[in-house]
Amino acid sequence: MTAGPPIDQLHYEDAPNVDAVPGPNSRELLEKQREIDSSAVAYPEDIPVAFEEGKGATVRDADGNTFIDMFAGIGVLNVGHANPYVLEAVHEQADKLVHTVDFPSDARLELIEKLDEIAPGELRGDNRVVFGGPTGSDAIEAAIKLAKYNTDGNSLIAFRGAYHGATSGAMSLTGNKRFKGHYTPLLSDVVHAPYPHPFGQEKTPQEAVDHALEEVRAILEDPYGGLANPAGIFVEPIQGEGGVITPPKGFLEGLREIADDNDVLLVFDEIQSGLGRSGQWWASEWYDVTPDAMTTAKALGGVGFPLSATMYREDLDTWGSGDHAGTYRGHVVAMRAGTRAIEYIQDHDLLAHGREVGDYIRDRLRKAAAETGRLGEVRGKGLFIGAEFVDSNGEPDGDTVKAIQQHCYERGVLVWKAGRHGNVLRLLPPLVLAEELAETAMDVIVEAIRHATAEQRAA
Repeated sequence: MTAGPPIDQLHYEDAPNVDAVPGPNSRELLEKQREIDSSAVAYPEDIPVAFEEGKGATVRDADGNTFIDMFAGIGVLNVGHANPYVLEAVHEQADKLVHTVDFPSDARLELIEKLDEIAPGELRGDNRVVFGGPTGSDAIEAAIKLAKYNTDGNSLIAFRGAYHGATSGAMSLTGNKRFKGHYTPLLSDVVHAPYPHPFGQEKTPQEAVDHALEEVRAILEDPYGGLANPAGIFVEPIQGEGGVITPPKGFLEGLREIADDNDVLLVFDEIQSGLGRSGQWWASEWYDVTPDAMTTAKALGGVGFPLSATMYREDLDTWGSGDHAGTYRGHVVAMRAGTRAIEYIQDHDLLAHGREVGDYIRDRLRKAAAETGRLGEVRGKGLFIGAEFVDSNGEPDGDTVKAIQQHCYERGVLVWKAGRHGNVLRLLPPLVLAEELAETAMDVIVEAIRHATAEQRAA
């Protein structure tokens, strides 16, 4: 029996349906938030809305406006809002038991077995999974500890443009100086190498890969490379916050070879790119490269429950009892939700669906690029999509992307931004985005691109 209803039955039928936004109820809630919430709140600054409910790839705000959701809580809701197949198990589990620390439970063991079933490459059948804190940052912290524990090293390599999280170790690996500047010193001996991104750099893809790999090898092998006692290389198979940067072929393969040559761990951050987001279970599968360890979170909690995990080779399971811990490593409701989400993706063939709809979206964006001349590059895989905008001089154009986001919001489509200059339109819709919804959303997005680029020309 197929798991749950088909994807075309998951959404609000009236999406998009938007009056003047934000409406009065949203404005009231936004004002209250400004009065009592933290000044660290960020997302309502770009999209001033207060959400009320969601179904599939659609959401409603407090005033009844209905939107097509093209960013899914930043890649969290891969099987959509309020997926009934997932929620059935959530309600059943919540009525019985919610929290177990790391005592065994059917929910915990079933999710570990399910993760092994979809593990990438040589990790399948040869892995251990550790749960820790509830966020992706916590999974990165676990991977840092794992690398240090198994190598006796203490220094790490990450990449420019990287984002790995907001805790101390994860921030150390993150490339954004402004994001972490107030919190230094962080971890010592973290070196950032270039991530191969040929666009705008006057390099061919092969030249970009060769340059990046030469830098990484020099950091590890040059006696004057500056990095003593290396423990691991941390990399996103597709950079997310950096602008949906899809590395050319040869990069991850080269990192695997360098890590093996130097006895350091190769760790893939699949927090945003994993669990079907790229049209494969894990983005690394596009390159047929197996990491020593891999982090996952975001979509792992099924319908938005906080849960993270680190998967690693079985021979690296050397730490002792309590050497990695976290109070919420026993969130059995999230674990049941995660297993159900994986089953839903499998039963509805959402990996293939994501590849097909993603190709359609990228094709529409490339046609808009040819028409406007301001869309510099369209990239990504599956439903992990980035469109980089430039001005008439070829320089990053964040203002256009901001205008596109506003235009879409006012017409019932929610999109987001990324990239070092905020000039990348990032689309992360739920994998359950139906073809008809995708077409409607792209009609609005293409209209927004035309409108925004025309305004920039007029200015």
